[in-house]
Amino acid sequence: MYLAAFVGSCLLIAMIPGVSTAIILRQTLRAGPSRGAAAMLGNETGVLLWALAAVFGLSALLTASEVAYEAIRIGGAAVLVWLGAQSLWQSRRGGPEPGPAAPEAAPVPGARRSYLLGLGTALANPKAAVFALSFLPQFVPSGAGVPATLMALALIWVAVDTVWYLAVIWLLARVRAVFERPRVRRALERVSGVVLIGLGLRVVTDTR
Repeated sequence: MYLAAFVGSCLLIAMIPGVSTAIILRQTLRAGPSRGAAAMLGNETGVLLWALAAVFGLSALLTASEVAYEAIRIGGAAVLVWLGAQSLWQSRRGGPEPGPAAPEAAPVPGARRSYLLGLGTALANPKAAVFALSFLPQFVPSGAGVPATLMALALIWVAVDTVWYLAVIWLLARVRAVFERPRVRRALERVSGVVLIGLGLRVVTDTR
């Protein structure tokens, strides 16, 4: 009963669009499913680290420290605004043309860069720490060992997230040819830029 409720909650949370979704979609559509998967793995590494921080009580320290919380929040917002501005600038330049016939096109980001982008985005979201601290303990059954149960729940949370995002990446890979058209790519970069900047501004203006 507890496990089914927890898995269902994790799936619903994963399905709600947010910063992680925007980054994974951006990397998938710009550079292909392998780069999207790398960004997803980076994001899930960050999610796991925040969940483990909640297990060991580190999230509570972050929540209690106004300076640390604000520093991470502002830093995360700056990253999102920078990525959004980068997308808008890329759309202005016309965007990279796909295919071997365009040797001067801007190179797509490597898997390592996509992974670090996903990881950095997740770690720069202090609300993930607060959420992990308040979300995971609700599903610890009475009488169960708290640290071990929280660790297992953290791993399940990451697994559900991974399955959902892999399904999204697979679906996007099937229709990616549409997004390779220069006009569509430019429009996509503009939309991506506006969304990322909007998310960054929302992070700045959000209160706890």
